[in-house]
Amino acid sequence: MLLFLFLSLFAVIGVILYVPSLRCMIVSNQILNLFRKMLPQISQTEQEALDAGTVWWDGDLFSGKPDWNKLLAYPKPQLSVEEEAFLNGPVEQLCDMLDEWKITHELHDLPPKVWQFIKDNGFFGLIIPKKYGGYGFSALAHSQVVMKIGSRSGTAAVTVMVPNSLGPAELLLHYGTEEQKNHYLPRLAKGLEVPCFALTSPDAGSDAGSIPDFGIVCRGEYDGKQDVLGMRVTWDKRYITLGPVATILGLAFKLYDPDRLLGGDEDLGITLALVPTNTPGVEIGRRHFPLDAAFQNGPNSGRDVFIPMEWIIGGQEGVGHGWRMLMNSLAAGRSISLPATSVGAAKLAAQTSGAYGRVRVQFNTPIGNFEGIEEALARIGGNTYMMDAARVMTASAVDLGEKPSVISAIVKYHLTERARQAVIDAMDIHGGKGICLGPRNYLGRSYQHIPVSITVEGANILTRNMIVFGQGVMRCHPYILKEVNAAHDDDTKRASAEFDEALVGHAIYNMRNVMNCLAYGLFGQYLKDNVPENISPETVAYYQQLTRFSANFAFVADIALLLLGGSLKRKERLSARLGDILSMLYLCSATLKRFEQDGRPESDLPLLHWSMQDAIYQMQQAFDEFLDNLPGNVVLIWIIRRLVFPLGRRYSPPSDALGHEVAKLMLEPGAVRDRLTAGIYVPTGADEPLADLEQAMKCAVECTTVEAKLRSAVKAGKITEIGDDEITQALQKGAITAAEAELLNKMKTLRSRVVKVDDFPADFSSEQSVSAEKAVQPSTLEVDKMTELASSDVFTRENGSSDIEEPAGEEATKSIEDESQDVPDNLDVSEVSILNDVVSLEGLGEKEMAEKIKVIDDHSTLDEVAKSDQMEEILSSDVSSKESDRGDSDDQDRKSTLERTEDDVQDAPGKQELSEPDQPNDVKTSDASDKQEKDEEKKMMDALEKVAESDLFKPGKIEEIASSDAFVDKDEHKKKKKKEGAPNRKK
Repeated sequence: MLLFLFLSLFAVIGVILYVPSLRCMIVSNQILNLFRKMLPQISQTEQEALDAGTVWWDGDLFSGKPDWNKLLAYPKPQLSVEEEAFLNGPVEQLCDMLDEWKITHELHDLPPKVWQFIKDNGFFGLIIPKKYGGYGFSALAHSQVVMKIGSRSGTAAVTVMVPNSLGPAELLLHYGTEEQKNHYLPRLAKGLEVPCFALTSPDAGSDAGSIPDFGIVCRGEYDGKQDVLGMRVTWDKRYITLGPVATILGLAFKLYDPDRLLGGDEDLGITLALVPTNTPGVEIGRRHFPLDAAFQNGPNSGRDVFIPMEWIIGGQEGVGHGWRMLMNSLAAGRSISLPATSVGAAKLAAQTSGAYGRVRVQFNTPIGNFEGIEEALARIGGNTYMMDAARVMTASAVDLGEKPSVISAIVKYHLTERARQAVIDAMDIHGGKGICLGPRNYLGRSYQHIPVSITVEGANILTRNMIVFGQGVMRCHPYILKEVNAAHDDDTKRASAEFDEALVGHAIYNMRNVMNCLAYGLFGQYLKDNVPENISPETVAYYQQLTRFSANFAFVADIALLLLGGSLKRKERLSARLGDILSMLYLCSATLKRFEQDGRPESDLPLLHWSMQDAIYQMQQAFDEFLDNLPGNVVLIWIIRRLVFPLGRRYSPPSDALGHEVAKLMLEPGAVRDRLTAGIYVPTGADEPLADLEQAMKCAVECTTVEAKLRSAVKAGKITEIGDDEITQALQKGAITAAEAELLNKMKTLRSRVVKVDDFPADFSSEQSVSAEKAVQPSTLEVDKMTELASSDVFTRENGSSDIEEPAGEEATKSIEDESQDVPDNLDVSEVSILNDVVSLEGLGEKEMAEKIKVIDDHSTLDEVAKSDQMEEILSSDVSSKESDRGDSDDQDRKSTLERTEDDVQDAPGKQELSEPDQPNDVKTSDASDKQEKDEEKKMMDALEKVAESDLFKPGKIEEIASSDAFVDKDEHKKKKKKEGAPNRKK
């Protein structure tokens, strides 16, 4: 009887579920009504964001059964010959020109010649098609360019990447009218226009859709024409990169049409326009200063600025479609720019940390051999390997025509976060070397600037907690979006049919995922139905584990939606953990694909194993934390946990032994290290700290055996000397050969250069660092000698003129700037100012002086100037001649002034002005000629104080000037002095 009842009930349920009309009436429509109550309201901007972009591999991961063969079948991305040439040519040249310390600390901008080089060589037109004058490069090439520049200078990387990501070019290519494309794209490609895009407002940051900036459709006057259809726009924007120097402003605002001039609704939605920054009413604000970064960034605003209708991107047809345009363009831009700069920072951290860990020695051991340092090195290496894999795979998706909105959020968040961790680890490894800023610090600015990439283009907290899973579940789930669209459909019959179809598919999908959770959890190591063919045996287990976690993720995501419904949108931490699982699945997929595309190099296996094991462990932890915090019935959650982890949590983080293998690969030059750091800029110049570091690392490897011999000799008591004498004694006693001694001395020199850091004057008054190898503070003698030198005949014009030309303030400075084409490129602003003072004092022509000065030695010191033979010869001949020509009163006044100069310079260099010498009571000061002479001397001493403290009087410089054609023969000049009779001339 019971069996009959059970079979009857089963038959009735089967009929109901099998017959669509009965199923809709009894089941689907009831669930649809419940679903509509649970579903949160979706605004227009949210809907457009959900609809933006395309679904790619992320859809497979959400399915619970990813097709690995499809992933591996995607072609390996390759750079074209032209793209390779650009990287090896203009990009390499640009990197050679960049000095990030000078850019950020002194100039606070790129030098003018760098700006011009970027424009002339088409760096703003990487993505612009050739028919418009651009390069039409692939997304991968775009990524490679930005990554390489970013490893050298964050300022230059941001300057290049902004016009090629969310700049007007991207928007124009997809949505602009033909007239707009033909006008703007060639100008952007040639650098004739500098673009920016203004979206963020003071009151609309993460919630960019709520921007208060607005425009009112109206008619007005434009270009001499009356009654032109357009709009008056009012806005207030900030954080706009390139805004302070932009010539064309992309602008997002809400457009309203109260008079129905366009014939539609009053609220037209978010609209985008291109506005020349010289338009009347446009206000370009002052610059922001984001963490010592020097890229141009600042606010702009406008009030009732009239804009003709044709300035809207896409023309009148583009009205109200701005948010969709932005979401699609942002999906492509975020896939390339920030991932590229992040990978560049991580590769720089890997390159430098491995080398420094080998070169830096403590306790007679390279610090890279200590387990604490190995742990940090392993993180840097493993993270960099996975990051680069994700960067390349995502760029290749864009080249395949995808606009991966969810994946772009994944790589934006996780690659910037891993870059932050890599740079922090690198700073920890470098210790004091890392924290002392200066020209020789190659990590400090990256450490400072990392929060910028964390914050821009969707702050990381927002991206992780709201976008990755929130947008992913709607876009990538095979049925959720269909169900949501049906719930919002006003056609009852159509909504019922579409919802019913989606619901049935969803039910089957859930049942399959439950079975897969159990099957892969219990027997996953034996199931190979979803493992791709012809792969490396070392990676089979990873494909099995990822397939299992994909099924678990699909099941748990549905449970979360079922239990929490629309409130899941507010449960951000739960959403973030689900987003982390999806992200790890994607990063692992990219890593496995990279290993296959690289040809399965066995030597890369430690990097592969570390990164995969770390990500799988993080996925397991994310599942565990999600279930720990999931609200609901305790028994139900226990059942879910048993389905996800039927045999418990079995995955562990990478072992210490594996971390040791990764660190060892980073501590030695070789193919693995080259592949890991490929694509960044590594300078080779003589004064480049990175070049010194690489040379020192190679030398350290060569010295390994020799240093071991030396330590053994010391331990055996054969060598008793320390310091410089240790190597000499070892050579004398035959412990090492002459060649080995030479190698050890070379290593000692290189190691010293690597560990040195920059230092500065006590009050940081100088813009230039003093080399740690030569740093000496100027003495009283040096100040006295410099002052006497400046007041001697050395700075006499070649024609023997005794006239004194006083500095002319702004006019003098302008005269130097006007002759900038004759001033050497290596003179900075402060040096040009000092040069101007010298020119004004001596009466030597600006061009003439500039031609004589060819080199500024950044590592010279005043001590060497004071001790040089040329200085002694000049002072002995010139000062004695001057004393014979001057009266006692003049000589006493000069000595008094020099004494006060010395005191002032020592007390507060560059701060205090020299005062007028005190006048004794018995000296008459009413004489006009004496007063004029004192005034002239004071002005002269004011200028000399600047000159005495400047970089212009560093050693090497003085010798060069003194030996040049700028100075007349001293003996000849003395004869000329006596003949002309000029006993009171001041110089």
